[in-house]
Amino acid sequence: MKAVKVEKSKAQPVIEMLRAKGLFDYSRQINFGKDFFVIPVLSSKGLKGLELVEARLKKRIRKARTLFEALKDKMNAKELEALPRAFDTIGDIAIVDIPAELVKKEALIGKALLELNRHIKVVAKKVGVHTGVYRTQKLKVIAGEKRKETVCKENNILLKLDVEKCYFSPRLSTERKRVADLVKKGEAVLVMFSGVAPYNCVIAKNTLAKSVYGIEINPSAHKYGLENVKLNKLNNVHLYCGDVRKVVPSLGMKFDRIIMPLPKSASEFLDVAALAAKDKVVVHFYEILDIRDFPGKCVAEIKKHFPRAKLLNAVKAGDYAPGMIRGCVDFMV
Repeated sequence: MKAVKVEKSKAQPVIEMLRAKGLFDYSRQINFGKDFFVIPVLSSKGLKGLELVEARLKKRIRKARTLFEALKDKMNAKELEALPRAFDTIGDIAIVDIPAELVKKEALIGKALLELNRHIKVVAKKVGVHTGVYRTQKLKVIAGEKRKETVCKENNILLKLDVEKCYFSPRLSTERKRVADLVKKGEAVLVMFSGVAPYNCVIAKNTLAKSVYGIEINPSAHKYGLENVKLNKLNNVHLYCGDVRKVVPSLGMKFDRIIMPLPKSASEFLDVAALAAKDKVVVHFYEILDIRDFPGKCVAEIKKHFPRAKLLNAVKAGDYAPGMIRGCVDFMV
C-alpha cells in the first residue's frame, strides 16, 4: 500500500498536513521506526517533496464505543433494537435493565459492558421493581465479580453500600449538592428517610451545619450509614434506625432545615415534619409525580399541614419514567 517515509523529527507536521488534505489513511497504523515514521496515505497526488514508498502496514482496529457497536456482529437486527441504551452506575457496579427478549443474551451483554467500561467490575441486572417499605430491588449479577457491595464517590465524600439491600439513587448527586449549598452556618438539619446517609454526609462534609440528624427504617441502610459517617470522618452526624413517626417525637428537637427524600409517599409524613419544625424552617419536599402536576400537586399537599408555607423554589430533580419526574419543592414556614 502507499505510504510516505518521514524523519521522526518532521513527522508530526506531515501527519497534520495529510489529515488537513484528506490524504491520511485512517484504516492503517503508522509504523513508528527508530529514525523514521512510515505513514499510510490514500493517494500519492499532491505529495511532492515527500518520499513515497510501498509498505505493509497493519489495519487499525477501531475499538467499539457503544454496546451496539460491541455486539453488532453477535446479534440480529431485532435483538440490537432491544438493547438497553443506558444504565446506572454506582461505584464500580453497573445496573442494567435487560428486556425479556434478551435474557438469553444477558451474559454477552454483561461481558460487553465490562469491556467497554474499564472502571466497572460488576454488571447486575434488575429483577423486578423497587418494592416494600425499604424500597429495595432484587438484582442478579450477570458479569464480573460476584458481589453487590461497592463504594462510590460524590461531592467530596465516599459512600459504601450494598446496591440490593439499600435504596440509593446516584442520579440525585447534583440535587444533594444543590441542597447542601443552601445550608447556612450553625443550622440543625434533619434528614427523614436518610438511607445510607448521602444527604447527611454531603451536608456535614461541605457546610458549617451545627448538626445533621438522620432517621432510616431499613437496618441494612442504617448500618451502612454509620459506616459512611466513620469513612468520611464526620463528627456532627447523628443517625437513628426506626420509624420517623416514633423517632422524631423522641428526639425532642426542633430543626432549621428538614429534608424529605422519600420516593412516592413523603406527603404522608408532612405532619411529622411539622412537629420538628422551628420557626422559619426550610423544608425540601420530594415527590414522584406526573410532570403536568408539578408543582401544583405538591403545593396542595404542603398547604394541608403548613397553611402559611411560603414557596421558595420548585426544582425538577430528575426524570423517573416517561412523563414522570422526581420534583422537589423548597418552602419556608
